[in-house]
Amino acid sequence: MSPDHLIEIYVNTKPYNEPKGKISYARLVEIAYPDFAQFPNATYSIIYEHGQGNEQGTLSKGDSVEIVKGMSFRVKRTGES
Repeated sequence: MSPDHLIEIYVNTKPYNEPKGKISYARLVEIAYPDFAQFPNATYSIIYEHGQGNEQGTLSKGDSVEIVKGMSFRVKRTGES
C-alpha cells in the first residue's frame, strides 16, 4: 500500500501505520495482542485520544472509529467474558 494511504497511529504507545479510514475494535485487539486467538473468552477495553477534533472515547466490540494522524489507542485485556 502506498505511504500516501497510510496514517500513523499509536497503540499502547507504539507507532503503527494503518490504512486511511476507519479502524475496528477487532483490528486494534489484533495489533495490541497478536496472541488474542489463544484467549477466545477474553474481553478488552479500548480508549482512544486525539481523534477528529481532538475527540476522546471508547470502543466496544463491533465498533470502529475514523483514524487521524497521531491518534492514540490504549488497549487492555480485561478478563474473561
